[in-house]
Amino acid sequence: MKKPLKRYLSSYLLKDLKSKILVITGARQSGKTTLSKHLGLAFDYLNYDNRKHHKILIERSWDREKKYIIFDELHKKKHWKRWLKGIYDTEGLPPGMIVTGSARLDTYKRMGDSLAGRFFHFRLHPFDVKEIVNLNLAKPEIALNQLLEFGGFPEPFLEAKTSFYGKWKKTQLDVILKQDLISLENVKSLSSIETLVQLLRDRVGSPLSYVSLAEDLNCSPKTVKNWLQILENLYVIFKINPWHKNIARSLVKAPKYYFYDTAQVRGSSLRLENLLACTLLKEIHFRADVQGQDYELFYLRNKDKKEVDFLIVKDRIPLCMLELKSSKDTLSDGLNLFLRQLKNVKAIQLVQNLEREKTFPNGAEIRKASSWLSKVSF
Repeated sequence: MKKPLKRYLSSYLLKDLKSKILVITGARQSGKTTLSKHLGLAFDYLNYDNRKHHKILIERSWDREKKYIIFDELHKKKHWKRWLKGIYDTEGLPPGMIVTGSARLDTYKRMGDSLAGRFFHFRLHPFDVKEIVNLNLAKPEIALNQLLEFGGFPEPFLEAKTSFYGKWKKTQLDVILKQDLISLENVKSLSSIETLVQLLRDRVGSPLSYVSLAEDLNCSPKTVKNWLQILENLYVIFKINPWHKNIARSLVKAPKYYFYDTAQVRGSSLRLENLLACTLLKEIHFRADVQGQDYELFYLRNKDKKEVDFLIVKDRIPLCMLELKSSKDTLSDGLNLFLRQLKNVKAIQLVQNLEREKTFPNGAEIRKASSWLSKVSF
């Protein structure tokens, strides 16, 4: 039997398990249940999707001699937050409690009372170059290429076979759309949402027009926005807004959407950009969930359509701009432009195929993508 992988959140979960309910969310098959079971302590496990476990949940008759109990897919239980709050308030800890689910915790507020002050929320992401290198699974360059081909979800990444990934991808999306979505949302246009996913694969990294998508899908822009929100809630895609000092203005401008599964994206350059988006989101979620820091991810674009792929903001102050290229080793026009407009902001251009790294008098850097992604320093 292979030794279980120690995921990047493992030690932090163990540290907080004694004091708070731990809620772990993330895309289906990103490894939430496996991570929870491999913390190295005795546990009891109940899955809301398993009907045999419903009686135990109703009776609350799990084994309290265990160190912790795992409640899997509990967000599908009616009033689950109120139910969990009652257990915590009457019994406390131990045993510790871990709640895992493939839908966003903050989405289904109608399902129960707030757990404020009683839980810590952790978002588990698929593999990225940094985690793969830290687990000694591959060197940075090999890790990058494998992520582009098979995505970062543990099972297809470790299997590393095109035929396996093709079957896995179809199965995963079917489960999300035909089971998770239907169990959580009153959706009648499943085929249209499936078509929307297909359309998004070609539009990664481009500001999205709700009107244009609505025309393609023969529906209203409001309906498209609702469907996109559902796909976000189920961790299929995520949104990045354009940066503007006026937050309200940035929210009405066209966002970009990316997939949690990079290999779903069509086109090598779009896959590369999607991979960087996933890496940056994973890093800022880690710093928020584990370190309590306030990071956000945006992109930059002006009226002349000059653009920088990503902007990392800390405490509402721009911190670092990142541009990604496959082979260009001269600084992009967008980075040069925004460097003059944003003060005290780091500028990094990542290049996949790069012979020589560079730094410039204005502080900008050109770095080899695989090497930078193995550290993610900003």
